[in-house]
Amino acid sequence: MDKERNIFPVTDLLDRQAKEQLLQQHSKVLWLTGLSGSGKTTIARELEKLLQQHGRMACLLDGDNIRTGINNNLGFSETDRQENIRRIAEVAKLFLQNGIICIACFVSPTVQIRQLAQNIIGENDFMEIFINTPLEVCEQRDVKGLYDKARKGLIPDFTGISAPFEAPQTPFLSISTENQTPIAAAQEVFNALLPHLKYSSKTN
Repeated sequence: MDKERNIFPVTDLLDRQAKEQLLQQHSKVLWLTGLSGSGKTTIARELEKLLQQHGRMACLLDGDNIRTGINNNLGFSETDRQENIRRIAEVAKLFLQNGIICIACFVSPTVQIRQLAQNIIGENDFMEIFINTPLEVCEQRDVKGLYDKARKGLIPDFTGISAPFEAPQTPFLSISTENQTPIAAAQEVFNALLPHLKYSSKTN
């Protein structure tokens, strides 16, 4: 309580509308969820390139990068996983409020943990994209060797092996990666997303 009494958030900042007007786009948070190895980061990188090519300002938040930086003090317990997602969602919200499209790539394996992110970001700005790749395909890719380690018991609580993954029931978009390239998958996301990004002063 004492800490709260001594915190005075700055409120007279330029608002989101002013930032969106400057960038001529509506900002959103694209939350890519799926198993490790499903293709989230690869698709996100291609999507960021597409957005850049079409004059859209975007940033990419990736799980491994975040865990080696701002969240390097967190482990993989349930409590730490929730705190990991909470911090990420708060960072994504900062980008959102500054008119920037934020692409967030995180396993975020449960409905509850993704709901936490949505509650922070806001229902209207949280666009859940399920990278729907079967476990066996993710294991075949396994460029990091994580599934092999998890099967041997070297990585506890590994999503898809010793910890559950709860697939989204009503995502904004579900992308199958089995029979299409990451570039094609990114184009599919871009095509679905574009109408939501178009800026019009009449909508503000």
